[in-house]
Amino acid sequence: MSDSGRAPRRLARRATERIPPRAELMEQAAEASRAGIRTRRERIIATARPILQTAVAASLAWLIATEVVGHSTPFFAPISAVVTLGLTIGQRRRRAVELAIGVSVGIAIADLLVSWIGTGTWQVGVVTGLAMLAATLVGGGTLLASQAGASAVLVATLPPPEGFDFTRSLDALVGSATALVVGSLLLPIDPVRLVREVLGPLLERLAAVLERIGDALAHRDADEANAALTAVGRLDARYDHVSATLGAAGDAARISLSRRGTLSRLERYVVAVAETNVAIEDVRALARGATRALALQDSTPPELVAAIRALAETVGELERMLEDEADPEGAREAAMRAVTLANAVLAQTSNMSALHIVGQVRLVAADLLRASGLESAEASQAVRSAPIEIDDTS
Repeated sequence: MSDSGRAPRRLARRATERIPPRAELMEQAAEASRAGIRTRRERIIATARPILQTAVAASLAWLIATEVVGHSTPFFAPISAVVTLGLTIGQRRRRAVELAIGVSVGIAIADLLVSWIGTGTWQVGVVTGLAMLAATLVGGGTLLASQAGASAVLVATLPPPEGFDFTRSLDALVGSATALVVGSLLLPIDPVRLVREVLGPLLERLAAVLERIGDALAHRDADEANAALTAVGRLDARYDHVSATLGAAGDAARISLSRRGTLSRLERYVVAVAETNVAIEDVRALARGATRALALQDSTPPELVAAIRALAETVGELERMLEDEADPEGAREAAMRAVTLANAVLAQTSNMSALHIVGQVRLVAADLLRASGLESAEASQAVRSAPIEIDDTS
């Protein structure tokens, strides 16, 4: 058979080999479907609590406004409950109260203005602007002002009541108050989980930065060292978010009777978060030291690279300790290994760049020891008493 006759058969055979069998395609489709179902189920589980809270708060707000306060159609009560609860889940209670006040104040001011100037195109702009200005003048923040403006828009576009009264602002206050009570009593958020979910990614990125610093020194890569220094700067915003979340978690634990027992568990996170902030600053100085050493082409012994990677391992162990509420010994052992490796450099060189990095490694190790729960004096003593030379027999 000629080559021209064999070519189409070879192409057909290769095409058949590239196309998976029907059974394999069916299995892949089934797996994709199962993955989609799992994702949707996880999404439903994650949102079930806030959905239930919001639904209950809206219903109770309507019930209280109609049966207790005596308003026939308290439109703003369930609306205010939904807005307040929807925007304050996992936030500080101070912001929740500010939001509740903003809604009520905005409606009261808008009602008063509408009773004077009526409704229409330009009235919407005037009412909204003045309501936001008034909320700002009484000391409200951006959140209060924006909610006052949103409430004013509703008032200026809905049919006004006969004459001026505080009916609609009272309904809004009832809805906001109901939302705060429901959020505190009905399936309140787990404060420990709230902090854990934001602290974990921060620690992962801190460990990744330490790995990058170690790689930069190992490969003598100045660009990588600069990238690591830039990456440390990005941790600041994440730390601010963790700190704010920790405050919100403390508020949630103190307000909710069923979650008050978590306050003692949160203490461990309070210490860890505070020391993580110090560690970020010391890692920043460590990254600068690595950048300087590479720029000056100073030598950095391999023990320094190993020490920095041991710090990264320490951060990983610290994350596992907090995640699983495990024993802190794994994190502490890794930190002390980093100190011992760094100390070994002291007997090898008098290079100032290397000695600076050694000092920063010791500082970061002390930070992480305190983050693991060790008292400050104990952490300092442990670092000072670490051996100068590595035990080769171990």
